[in-house]
Amino acid sequence: MTGPDPTAVVIDTSKPHPARMYDWFLGGKDNYPVDEEMAKQLLALDSRGRDMARVNRAFMHRATRWLAESGIRQFLDIGTGIPTEPNLHQIAQQTAPDARIVYCDNDPIVLAHAEALLRSTPQGATEYIQADAREPAAILERAGKTLDFTQPVALSLVALLHFVDDEDGAHELVASLMDPLPSGSYLVLSHVTGDFSPEGAVKARELYRAKGLTLRPRTRDEFAQFFEGFELVEPGVSLAADWLPALGEVVPVTGDAPIPGYAGVARKI
Repeated sequence: MTGPDPTAVVIDTSKPHPARMYDWFLGGKDNYPVDEEMAKQLLALDSRGRDMARVNRAFMHRATRWLAESGIRQFLDIGTGIPTEPNLHQIAQQTAPDARIVYCDNDPIVLAHAEALLRSTPQGATEYIQADAREPAAILERAGKTLDFTQPVALSLVALLHFVDDEDGAHELVASLMDPLPSGSYLVLSHVTGDFSPEGAVKARELYRAKGLTLRPRTRDEFAQFFEGFELVEPGVSLAADWLPALGEVVPVTGDAPIPGYAGVARKI
């Protein structure tokens, strides 16, 4: 197990970053005023931003637990975000101490805290890659030093694809990452949607664009297209909160309206 060199980190605090805003929504402290400012602007559009982050995180926990209990021993998590315990490797290694996990993110602040992601059981292995999700070939090459691509891998793109527009190759990205993986591998996705508040989604997208960032909320049908060619695990494409809720603790949310995010897990045949 090796660790990154946090002394090489240069963090741009001139504009917000999704990983740091996500950290703020989760109550973390690894964010900056520029991230908090934009997060509060998003809360003005939908006051349940914190609920959305917690529901999404809880889905990741449940999906990871289900995969480990189903025999998956290798995980590639792209768009990791700032460490928030329990992290994916902690969930996986509770069930399977020999599970191998590779994390990947492009925000330097995640690199600065990556040592927290590299705590592992003696039997398992946990590594971190500093790379952009739009560099699939480089990610797979480096991940291959830890993972055995002749054996099934769970590819986790949790709350990532809504930051990649169609014209920027969102579907091609998924294909590039899944194609080299063997049969029996899994694709794990979650994604924000504007299905329940189209006007709010448009305003959120404009806010991101004004900051030089991409946000692409997708409908349920658009989200489901990422799973074409794979075998969806029951309950299929669902609201993130409704994906096998019995596998984790209930996340309390404000109000009765659906939290606007979809999730799904699918097997490569």
